[in-house]
Amino acid sequence: MNDSLTIAVSKGRIYKDALPLLAHAGIVPKDADPEASRKLILETNLPTIKIVIIRTADVPTFVEYGAADLGIAGKDVLMEYGGEGLYEPLDLEIARCRLMVAGFPSTSSDGCRLRVATKYVTSTRRYYAAQGKQVEIIKLYGSMELAPIVGLADVIVDLVDTGNTLKANGLLPLETIADISSRLIVNKASMKMKHRQVKTLVERMAEAVESARL
Repeated sequence: MNDSLTIAVSKGRIYKDALPLLAHAGIVPKDADPEASRKLILETNLPTIKIVIIRTADVPTFVEYGAADLGIAGKDVLMEYGGEGLYEPLDLEIARCRLMVAGFPSTSSDGCRLRVATKYVTSTRRYYAAQGKQVEIIKLYGSMELAPIVGLADVIVDLVDTGNTLKANGLLPLETIADISSRLIVNKASMKMKHRQVKTLVERMAEAVESARL
């Protein structure tokens, strides 16, 4: 039986924050800095484990369809994806931020149908539907803060870390939709067919998360 494991991770903050957890699990990439490399598949110190570097939004797709056995993805991505073919066994407690509604301090939703700019269409629709509110959602892929400033939307839904970008553009966080952190996800078939290897990796990363809390 093939006992190799492939882990899908995106470049940037999540990858950097995940490196100590992977190291605790005995996994050290040979190319420690994917930003300086064009390689999309990174070898590690363990010949049976590889890391694939992909776009953040693609991590759950790679895992659900078996192109990767495991992945590390933000909860925001998982909320938006909503796939059924993966498990989410562990909150890694890294890359923390919040998914929030933001706008001008004077923004009010009373008696009007809000226009909301966001790339998190599914999560936004679900959030307002739970409140019994109908909103017009405008999908954007970036420069979200511009939407209220130029009158494209009343509010935005986006990830907020320090809030400095909002403040610099005269906006404020108004409502919290969800606290976000990165999660370890596992392909359902891999959990069954490679149970020992997957279980061991999950346990070691859980130990790393616990150690980071101390």
